[in-house]
Amino acid sequence: MECCRRATPGTPLLFLAFLLLSSRTTRSEEDRDSLWDAWGPWSECSRTCGGGASYSLRRCLSSKSCEGRNIRYRTCSNVDCPPEAGDFRAQQCSAHNDVKYHGQFYEWLPVYNDSDNPCSLKCEAKGTALVVELSPKVLDGTRCYTESLDMCISGLCQIVGCDHQLGSSVKEDNCGVCNGDGTTCRLVRGQYKSQLSATKLDDTVVAIPYGSRHIRLVLKGPDHLYLESKTLQGAKGENHLNSTGIFLVDNSSVNFEKFPDKEILRMTGPLTADFIVKIRSSGPANSTVQFIFYQPIIHRWRETDFFPCSATCGGGYQLTSAECYDLRSNRVVADQYCHYYPENIKPKPKLQECNLDPCPARWEATPWTACSSSCGGGLQSRAVSCVEEDIQGHVTSVEEWKCMYTPKMPIVQPCNIFDCPKWLAQEWSPCTVTCGQGLRYRVVLCIDHRGMHTGGCSPKTKPHIKEECIVPTPCYKPREKLPVEAKLPWHKQAQELEEGAAVSEEPSFVPEAWSACTVTCGVGTQVRRVKCQVLLSFSQSVADLPVDECEGPKPASQRACYAGPCSGEVPEFNPEETAGLPEVDELYDWEYEGFTGCSESCGGGVQEAVVSCLNKQTREPAEENLCVTSRRPPKLLKACSLDPCPARWEIGKWSPCSLTCGVGLQTRDVFCSHLLSREMNETAVLADELCRQPKPSTVQACNRFNCPPAWYPTQWQPCSRTCGGGTQKREVLCKQRMADGSFLELPETFCAASKLATQQACKKDDCPSEWLLSDWTECSTSCGEGTQTRSAICRKVLKTGVSAIVNSSLCPPLPFSSSIRPCMLATCARPGRPSTKHSPHIAAARRIYIQTRRQRKLHFVVGGFAYLLPKTTVVLRCPTRRFRKPLITWEKDGQHLISSAHVTVAPFGYLKVHRLKPSDAGIYACSAGPAREQFVIKLIGGNRKLVARPWSLRSEEEALPVRKANPKEALQTHKHQNGIFSNGSKAEKRGLVADPGSRYDELVSRLLEQGGWPGELLASWEVQDSTERNTSSEEEQNAEQALVHLPFTIVAEQQRLDDILRNLSQQPEELRDVHGKHLVAELAQEIFRSHFEHQDALLKPSERRMPPVALPPHKHVSGFSSSLRTSSSGEPGSGSRRPPRKPTILRKISAAQQLSASEVVTHLGQTVALASGTLSVLLHCEAIGNPRPTISWARNGEEVQFSNRILLQPDDSLQILAPVEADVGFYTCNATNALGYDSVSIAVTLAGKPLVKTSRVTVINTKEPAVTVDVGSTVKTVRGVNVTINCQVAGVPEAEVTWFRNKSKLGFPHHLHEGSLLLSNVSSSDQGLYSCRAANVHGELTESTQLLILDPPQVPTQLEVIRALLSATGPNFPSVLTSPLGTQLVLDPGNSALLGCPIKGHPTPNITWFHDGQSVATVTGLTHHVLAAGQILQVANLTGKSQGEFSCLAQNEAGVLVQKTSLVIQDYWWSVDRLATCSASCGNRGVQQPRLRCLLNSTEVNPAHCAGKVRPAVQPVACNRRDCPSRWMVTSWSACTRTCGGGIQTRRVTCQKLKASGISTPVSNDMCTQLAKRPVDTQACNQQLCVEWAFSSWGQCNGPCIGPRLAVQHRQVFCQTRDGVPLPSEQCSALPRPVSTQNCWSEACSVHWRVSLWTLCTATCGNYGFQSRRVECVHARTSKAVPEHLCAWGPRPANWQRCNITPCENMECRDTTRYCEKVKQLKLCQLSQFKSRCCGTCGKA
Repeated sequence: MECCRRATPGTPLLFLAFLLLSSRTTRSEEDRDSLWDAWGPWSECSRTCGGGASYSLRRCLSSKSCEGRNIRYRTCSNVDCPPEAGDFRAQQCSAHNDVKYHGQFYEWLPVYNDSDNPCSLKCEAKGTALVVELSPKVLDGTRCYTESLDMCISGLCQIVGCDHQLGSSVKEDNCGVCNGDGTTCRLVRGQYKSQLSATKLDDTVVAIPYGSRHIRLVLKGPDHLYLESKTLQGAKGENHLNSTGIFLVDNSSVNFEKFPDKEILRMTGPLTADFIVKIRSSGPANSTVQFIFYQPIIHRWRETDFFPCSATCGGGYQLTSAECYDLRSNRVVADQYCHYYPENIKPKPKLQECNLDPCPARWEATPWTACSSSCGGGLQSRAVSCVEEDIQGHVTSVEEWKCMYTPKMPIVQPCNIFDCPKWLAQEWSPCTVTCGQGLRYRVVLCIDHRGMHTGGCSPKTKPHIKEECIVPTPCYKPREKLPVEAKLPWHKQAQELEEGAAVSEEPSFVPEAWSACTVTCGVGTQVRRVKCQVLLSFSQSVADLPVDECEGPKPASQRACYAGPCSGEVPEFNPEETAGLPEVDELYDWEYEGFTGCSESCGGGVQEAVVSCLNKQTREPAEENLCVTSRRPPKLLKACSLDPCPARWEIGKWSPCSLTCGVGLQTRDVFCSHLLSREMNETAVLADELCRQPKPSTVQACNRFNCPPAWYPTQWQPCSRTCGGGTQKREVLCKQRMADGSFLELPETFCAASKLATQQACKKDDCPSEWLLSDWTECSTSCGEGTQTRSAICRKVLKTGVSAIVNSSLCPPLPFSSSIRPCMLATCARPGRPSTKHSPHIAAARRIYIQTRRQRKLHFVVGGFAYLLPKTTVVLRCPTRRFRKPLITWEKDGQHLISSAHVTVAPFGYLKVHRLKPSDAGIYACSAGPAREQFVIKLIGGNRKLVARPWSLRSEEEALPVRKANPKEALQTHKHQNGIFSNGSKAEKRGLVADPGSRYDELVSRLLEQGGWPGELLASWEVQDSTERNTSSEEEQNAEQALVHLPFTIVAEQQRLDDILRNLSQQPEELRDVHGKHLVAELAQEIFRSHFEHQDALLKPSERRMPPVALPPHKHVSGFSSSLRTSSSGEPGSGSRRPPRKPTILRKISAAQQLSASEVVTHLGQTVALASGTLSVLLHCEAIGNPRPTISWARNGEEVQFSNRILLQPDDSLQILAPVEADVGFYTCNATNALGYDSVSIAVTLAGKPLVKTSRVTVINTKEPAVTVDVGSTVKTVRGVNVTINCQVAGVPEAEVTWFRNKSKLGFPHHLHEGSLLLSNVSSSDQGLYSCRAANVHGELTESTQLLILDPPQVPTQLEVIRALLSATGPNFPSVLTSPLGTQLVLDPGNSALLGCPIKGHPTPNITWFHDGQSVATVTGLTHHVLAAGQILQVANLTGKSQGEFSCLAQNEAGVLVQKTSLVIQDYWWSVDRLATCSASCGNRGVQQPRLRCLLNSTEVNPAHCAGKVRPAVQPVACNRRDCPSRWMVTSWSACTRTCGGGIQTRRVTCQKLKASGISTPVSNDMCTQLAKRPVDTQACNQQLCVEWAFSSWGQCNGPCIGPRLAVQHRQVFCQTRDGVPLPSEQCSALPRPVSTQNCWSEACSVHWRVSLWTLCTATCGNYGFQSRRVECVHARTSKAVPEHLCAWGPRPANWQRCNITPCENMECRDTTRYCEKVKQLKLCQLSQFKSRCCGTCGKA
């Protein structure tokens, strides 16, 4: 039954199926033997929560009795009930409340814990001692006892364990864990002795953390216990436990018992908060407290889920792990928290097999073959086949169609595609002679594709390395020998490269080395072998060939040699014999043998020529004493690597870590630079993009590990006092900074250090002396005017916090108004007259005045703003009602004003300021009891700029408080309030209150700066005091009348300027300035118009009327009125001297009446009611004006057509003969002259019926602030306008007017005046149909006007909608939004673009697109599409013709808005810019490279944009070609004399002068010493310690097994000095570290996997058969089983496999499982699933 013990996931076990099927539908063997039927289903639970009972029944099948019970029980619904559900036993008692007991109703309460019969329902009648058993047994599931899980079932108390199973004896441990072992908590017990005193009244006994259980504290002594609690959410509480009882503290039950000499505190737990038990002193004797409780281990190990499988198919494994979990914060924490508790044992990981399904077929490839060519491009191939891997890991090849779900890998690929090596010839050397004919050499190298010197080039194509040269200078020597060769380095280098010919793939001569000279002295010969050889590439071997196979001259195989003079011989030479041999004394000579390597790779270095003594015959080095010392050539240095160093990153050192733990940061400086010249030490810092390598990081994390718990204080809170000694507090928490940078808050016990202070003293300075004011006394009178007083004492708060009364001289002067003030109560009642309770009122005028010409005196009323010229006298009036004028008080900038030589405070409510000066600017206020009004005065300078108030004056004034009720007003700064014309200061943006007196400054300043003032006004500003004229009225005249006659003073309503400021504040930020200029220009135009329109005499407001016929619909109504007027008293008889004036029609108004005479004569202003006997009506119209007005007549707005019945009389009267019904209407007389017009109407009605004056015009208003129409018109206007609809009615008797809106009667709030309807500040909600109904006894008439609200086209403030529309239309297209100021989009040719036109308005504006002023529909060659109702224009395939300005014109009835954008089609191109810095400051190598820049619209962009453009050819320019100053030249440092422990190294230092020709010559050291200090030629090196790795001997071979008989052994490896002093491992990091582990032979690892035979297959056919076997790890010698981990080095064989996977034949009836005998025995053959699989066995049954 091995298979049953190990149930692999996914394995269908017949035995398990058998158990499942037999549980309900068949009887078990036990049941069958005892003749019981099967158990029935479980009943519903007796409770839905709190633990109930369910039962199952069975019946006895025998006629006799059956053994056992026919019912069984189980628990169910084991979940806690909600708090509102109530107690189950109490519910059963309350069910009897409606049943009479002994003829009476009772409210029954449960009786708990009855020891005699806990399962009977005993209840107690509330309020009595009556206890009754209402039922012999409670419902199943009722608890037997309140503190137990045992439950009553069928009237009997059944034991229930903590696992909620019947009959279970499992109980909770002390930690509250069911069947636990008590390891999840720890017992805490202890004793506390109080040490309280008079200064220490309470103390902490013990802190009991969240989750603790079974708490018990006993206090013995006179003191008293109390509790403090803190929930996990931070809520704090306190319970003083004053009396015995059971309390609920933060959802935890507390049982407290108080006795005279002791107190007992019990808490069952688990606690839902942290509790601190404290003790409070109650007597002189000490107390003791004993406590015991179980504290939970908050941090516990928690097993994780299985990790993902190690293989996706073919069988893998997966593991679990354990993580440390914080029960308080419900989060995973570091493992160290769980290691803190020794009781915590980390669970071992679990392992299971997974993904056992076989893997699908896959492609498998062999390694690539060798490349067919070594360079220039070749091919290599491989074989690719389809394979399958079974569950044991065996790989077999299968058909390719099984792998076709993935693409097949390539079987051929190119290789070695780099270029083959080629010859590279360098520059020719100088000629070897200084005169005549000589030789020159060059170096020829074989260079591969990487630029490395290598072999493999064809000798046939090799350029020659030597050629003759002729120096034009003639030689003067007695005997010309062979050309004298100056042995320069190229000679030897070229000779070596020529003679040291390498064997190549082409046949070539290869000479061997020369033999030694045949003689030891004198002249001998040297020989060598020269072979014809070839390199066989396929075998990489060299083969000898016949000589005729090699082309070209064969190198010499013999030459003469001279080994020096023989001893005692005087050499004699025959010139013929020794021809071609050098003279003896010239056989050895000094020669330059090339140069050392360049000391630097760039930026300028030096090379030193190497001088050697050579045998000129053999070219071999010789001892230096064989060469003549005096002929040793001078030191030769040459400059090298003069090109500037390429740009590279200069990296500074890392800064110290910002934190020692947690996770800190380190920074370093990284900048791009390049070295221009090393000799001049010139370095240039470049832009980062010029360094090609990726920029190294400038920031890195450091110290990434958890910090130990520590105290973390918060910021100190503000001091409780500003002076005089206060306290400030802060919170100090125990936290741990984690390695991820987060903080973990911990209990205070985790922090070992002492806790930081949470409170400190602060502001320990004396406070300045100050007045302490008492409250105002009550008014001295009970009515009328009185006074109030208050007292003041001088007080000083000392640094100790104690207040002291000091001498009053130490406090600042106290104003008189601070101690006494007037008060005003209700007016005293006069005899016989009741008193009124109205409060005082100031009649203020909300206007703005701008003085444009110097005047002596001006009069104003409070409530406004005045911008005045200096030296003007101002009289300010404060008109009051219900207040006595002598009690009016005046203030300036919060300071009480009294009369002086400059300022006069009059007793009758006047204030006079003589000849204004800058300090007079400010806010003046008059107070009448509680009423208060202000007047702001600002000064205008000579340059028409507002004069700023002097700072010293302003700061002094503003430092004083205005009044006690609002002291902050004195601190307000002089700033613009609205922030409309500028972005505003930071204070304004935060919402600080700005200076209210500066509200209109910016607007007035712009108005004064506005160009185009009339010359008359401009001149007025420049008039000097000598030409001033006094045209103002006298002071005693009425102030209102004086205002009207102020010449050259502009008067504006504040409402008009407020509308402008509000309009500007609603504009977008970028349009605000432009819009502001436009509105200011509009204001100026209104002023000009006002200046010229009102030169005539002042008329009454009622006379200023416009004729409805002549008035155009867009008549502009100015918001300004001007008092640039002259008084006129002209009369009709004054003749030509009479001043010009507008027409005025004389009115004679009387009540409407019916004139029944046959001939009616009437004046304008009256009503005519036609009767049946009326024969004639004469309408008089009398007008005055200069020039004389022209009279015309109109009826109902249309010109009167005269006829023989309707006549115009010579005096301009209108006569109607034989009037008929068609003549009924309003007749209007229009009087017109060159200066204006006037009109008055008269109504002619029929029999007194109502008549309404109507107009059938459509008025469209987009600019005027107010519009007036007659009813019957249609009004279309913008928002914010005041609309007046006139309903002039007539009738006899007079008709009554009623207004309706959308057929609903209008209520009181609308302004109705003489039948007119005023709609103020109209908005969308005012839109509708307004009807005027005129009614009298003769009938009624209704006329209507439609009001439509227009929104002119404007730019919406939110552009998200249009941007989303652009994104949805073309997410990959470049797009741009138009704007009134214009935008720009730069594009490549051939691209497409989306242009958006953001617009809003009502009605929806129509949008038309234009290109360069021409409609896009008419532009040829422009591919475009108009989308989204015109809001988007798509322009495709952009060309040069497409660029230009695109504009969208949005228009509706309210206005027009044009927005524009420009498309710029520009390409990227290379530009040759200025020359770069010269590469050298002197010498002959200095060049300047022209710099290429990638430009777009003359702006430099990333060079990547120009990648596809042809680069212009640039040539370097020579520069700084001059002699260099003498300078020190140094060679490279020699190798250090020691590798460690301190050595020295040297170099050669010479003074050289580099000529402009490039030749460097040595000069005297003095020439360099004058310019620079001589560099050192010796320095210390390798100062580091001599260190080495040391190691111990190998340890025992007892590590983990890694193979058969193979284990691992270890040794220690450490760093030390050669003297044996140990060092940190970092000191030896540069040395190779010896290994610390190695394999070793171990008998313990002589193990292997042993498998048993496979069991029989569970099926003979089908898809469900499997078999298993035992797999174990055994020792090879003893064959005993050992732990499996010793065999882990080898794959574990499978312990199960599928078998007999063949289709079952239906014709043959045979068993397909080995469990068929059991199926037959259990009589399961009737079931279809067993009938087919056990066909053979079941067929025999």
